[in-house]
Amino acid sequence: MSRVGKQPIPIPDKVEVKISGQDVTVKGPNGQLAWSVPPAIKVEQKEKELVLSLGANPGPDGGALFGMSRSRVANLVEGVTVGFSKNIEIHGLGFKAAQQGQNLILNLGLSHPVEFPIPEGVKIEIDKKSTKLTIKGINKDLVGETAARIRSIKKPEPYKGVGIRYEGERIHRKAGKTAAGSGGKK
Repeated sequence: MSRVGKQPIPIPDKVEVKISGQDVTVKGPNGQLAWSVPPAIKVEQKEKELVLSLGANPGPDGGALFGMSRSRVANLVEGVTVGFSKNIEIHGLGFKAAQQGQNLILNLGLSHPVEFPIPEGVKIEIDKKSTKLTIKGINKDLVGETAARIRSIKKPEPYKGVGIRYEGERIHRKAGKTAAGSGGKK
């Protein structure tokens, strides 16, 4: 049995929760999100809390689904009240980002600028130096996936550390070739 799944989810004042069968819809000040709970899980609203429980016949994956379902429903509530954000840093000489309509234009030392279409439901803020991006939205999955797709355009390389990385991400740096090991004349 999951310890995470047993915890009740508090519902803030400005949030409405609608449960119809296995579908949970959460509406708040930032928008509306919905998710279908797996059949092995039951969701009930008790006063100002959501409580999840295992059904009669949960199956072998019931415990894992229980904890995951509780986390997903809690993310719905947090998303419509506070929202989620991911920070990305661009490292490299001349590397920068700019927003042009619904596209993110990335200059990453390639032969051409890379156009990245910004998904609906996600906002991207760029700092003054054009090297730090903040990806914001109410859907945690969409924010994380967008950040991962931007990072995959130019992953940080291990020798100089240039590329796109998450804020605070540590890159394991490798030592480059040295002059002593070149085997030249003495």
